[in-house]
This record gives sequence, structure tokens and C-alpha cells, in this order.
Amino acid sequence: MKLLDSIDWTTAIIVALLLGLAPFFPEPHLWEKLRMLFAGELQRALDWFDLLMHGAPLVLLVLKAARDLRARKG
Repeated sequence: MKLLDSIDWTTAIIVALLLGLAPFFPEPHLWEKLRMLFAGELQRALDWFDLLMHGAPLVLLVLKAARDLRARKG
């Protein structure tokens, strides 16, 4: 958990936005891969890798927020 604490909020937000939304046009990769996942079209290994790579910073941002909220309450 020290990793989450060592990342400042500005860096976490910028990385999550840049990697989550890249490429910006015609459609963000993360949105495209999530749409494919829910449609059952996410079959190639490259598609799964893209989903993990573009989604990981967003997951880390959510985990950092949850840890911060939990630390403030307790």
C-alpha cells in the first residue's frame, strides 16, 4: 500500500486520464474495449492486453481514492 501512498494525486489523475482516454479520436481505447467486453467481442489476446493497460491507471486511481477515504474515516 506504500505504492499508492507514494503517488501524488496530480500524477495519478493525469496518468489515468491520458492512458484511459488515449487515443482520443475516434474513440478512447478503454471505452472501445469495455464496449467489446460487454458485447462478448473481446477475444484476441491483444484486446485483453489493451483493456488491462488502459484500465490499470483508472483502477489504481480508484484504489487510491478508497484508501484515502478509509484513512480519513479511521
